[in-house]
Amino acid sequence: MTISQQKLREVVFHLLYSYDFAQNEAEEMIPFLMAYHAIPKKALYIAEDKKAAIVAKLPEIDALISETSLAYEFSRISCIEKNILRLGTFEIYFAEDIPDKVAISEAIRLARKFSTHEGATFVNAILDVLYKKKSPELVVS
Repeated sequence: MTISQQKLREVVFHLLYSYDFAQNEAEEMIPFLMAYHAIPKKALYIAEDKKAAIVAKLPEIDALISETSLAYEFSRISCIEKNILRLGTFEIYFAEDIPDKVAISEAIRLARKFSTHEGATFVNAILDVLYKKKSPELVVS
């Protein structure tokens, strides 16, 4: 059984959130996430691999977000939005198989589902700036 990229992204988000919030290891989350998302163990291990890749890049990802967030200090960003931003930033900067616009759109979708309208707007604004930083030729003067 394969799962959609959207569902995989949600699982990765939950793993990141759990890691950030309580430093839980994936093994502790397996039964809960398998039941909540109705996914097989194999899909969860794929999500865990992606989470591990993001965690390995956290210093770079957090620095990018911190430099971009002018309205809030990094420490003041809610745990939900912070981890959605981490996932989106990873996909924009380090995942070559995902188009940047898809990464942004999916991050906004996650924020709408798990956060608030204002959270989705904040995620959109930060990722839009990061996208333009990555590709300055896209900025229209």
